Amino acid sequence: MPIKAILWDIGGVLVRTMDRTPRTRLAERLGVTYAQLEETVFSGGMGTMAQLGVISSDDQWHWAARTLGIPENEIEGFQEAFFGGDQLDTGLVDAIRSFHASYRTGIISNALDNTRRMLAERWRITDAFDLIILSAEVGVMKPDARIFQMALEGLSVAPEETVFIDDSLHNVQGAQSVGLHAIHFHSPQQVLEELNALLGR
Repeated sequence: MPIKAILWDIGGVLVRTMDRTPRTRLAERLGVTYAQLEETVFSGGMGTMAQLGVISSDDQWHWAARTLGIPENEIEGFQEAFFGGDQLDTGLVDAIRSFHASYRTGIISNALDNTRRMLAERWRITDAFDLIILSAEVGVMKPDARIFQMALEGLSVAPEETVFIDDSLHNVQGAQSVGLHAIHFHSPQQVLEELNALLGR
């Protein structure tokens, strides 16, 4: 059965930490390791609740700041420093736009409640996708099968007609368990080569 839809993750795929220096310096200033800093911001109970939409992104950032001993009036600077090395891969987005001419395209991301606004206002890439599913908006996170089913229903495609790309092997395996084709992201070149091979391009 031919491929009809291509689904993409955001963090670690479309948006990646191209320069670890700002986050490394922030961790050093706060007296924690790089891994501990990321764990505080992204993971743990509060991070999961934020990605499920149980608490807001503002709540999550305020909690992270309190945990790391950052005053409330410095939270904005904390966010800017944390994401200082992150960039949108515009070349990959250009490739997605080219795929969009022939395939349905979508996003499935474990993301906070402010992500759609960032996609529209900061990165301005919403027009490249037919469907955007964000965990905080639907209350389900990858690799839960339900979030993949939402995408399939939203795009009116079968699992075997769909490809999913993610940098997390756990999420790739979750998509495969639902019957989707899935590619584990390591680099843009690797993903596009594997994707074009799968599409027969």
